[in-house]
Amino acid sequence: MNLSERDQKHLWHPYTQHKTSKPSIAIVKGEGALLWDENGKEYIDAIASWWVNPYGHSNKFIADAIYKQLTTLEHVLFGGFTHEPAVLLSEKLLEILPKNQQKLFFSDNGSTAVEIAIKVALQYFFNKGKKRTTIIAFENAFHGDTFAAMAASGISFFTEAFQGMLIDIVRIPVPTKGNEQASFNALAEAVKSNNCAGFIFEPLLQGAAGMVMYESESLDKLIQICKENKVLTIADEVMTGFGKTGKNFACDYLNEKPDMMCLSKALTGGTIPMAITTFTQDIFDAFYDEDINKALFHGHTFTANPTGCAAALASLSLLQTQEMQDNIARVNASHLDFQKDIQSHPKVFTTRVLGVIFALEIITESSESYYGTMRNKLYDFFIENGVILRPVGNIVYILPPYIITDEQLQKVYQVVEKALEIV
Repeated sequence: MNLSERDQKHLWHPYTQHKTSKPSIAIVKGEGALLWDENGKEYIDAIASWWVNPYGHSNKFIADAIYKQLTTLEHVLFGGFTHEPAVLLSEKLLEILPKNQQKLFFSDNGSTAVEIAIKVALQYFFNKGKKRTTIIAFENAFHGDTFAAMAASGISFFTEAFQGMLIDIVRIPVPTKGNEQASFNALAEAVKSNNCAGFIFEPLLQGAAGMVMYESESLDKLIQICKENKVLTIADEVMTGFGKTGKNFACDYLNEKPDMMCLSKALTGGTIPMAITTFTQDIFDAFYDEDINKALFHGHTFTANPTGCAAALASLSLLQTQEMQDNIARVNASHLDFQKDIQSHPKVFTTRVLGVIFALEIITESSESYYGTMRNKLYDFFIENGVILRPVGNIVYILPPYIITDEQLQKVYQVVEKALEIV
């Protein structure tokens, strides 16, 4: 049996209906923006393997940092102990994070980073003797699959099996063009009518909703409303962080800064699972008390794993090189050129670009479901043509590794354009 056949005996894959899905493709090697399957077929990883791998597969610089750390200290519990990689990573991250961020809490994936932020928002007011139990979130948001993160997410089929079991959420419209005032009004009403602890958002761009984009000025206004009403703000930068929007963080486009930020995915360059939730000093101080019950009782066995910290430090070093910043600008310019060429295509409804992210929406006669017929047809076409893209309904997006070559990018664009002929 080959790898793909052996996989089917025991493995359960994410977001997969195994009865109707095709066997998983067995990948045996990766280098740069390329992957190879067990049959030798080559693929361009045009989504950086779910947005985690900006510096390319099998990156030697990160691998060397991991190896060096493994031969010094692979892991030590973070309860009651600390180590150089965690301390150094906190120092390096705080150099590039918004200046109001002062404290870091480690975990192991984006969903748990969000889970921690929501728990902290709720306990922050509990510790102050106030009852605030509601979280505000955008419609069609996606923040993860653990319970609080899932509750804050607005994509119904991800959460419908758990209705009635989740924390209190009030949803407001995303302030897309023409919808700004409705969003502002809804937030003001939500704050007025509920005991709101926090407002969580994907800054400037909703990834799983189909790369829905909105302006920084609108988010500034929403954060201002929250500040005026002492509602904590949580920026979920799991997807947008570490250069994808053209700046280190999407929040760098804002004048108003969030109280908390959630980081993961590209944090370690796609090597080791790790996440960080960051906080203002004021939030930390609400937990700093003689009363042990006011502490944040949350933790993970692999919290601040030294090897993961070493990978994150190497990734940060790469991000801050002029070469990588030039790569980000090059990919953005390439996307903008492709946008000019494709936006007038008769089957394209709209296009949008932010940083290294490109998205186009295909015109459809009826609403297209998240995993509907068009999506599956497009996905299969991309795979057949050696490009890994995962459409969201009728929306095709490209979010490649920053090191993708111009030739590889052009192939991706060509395959996307060809795909429009089959829909």
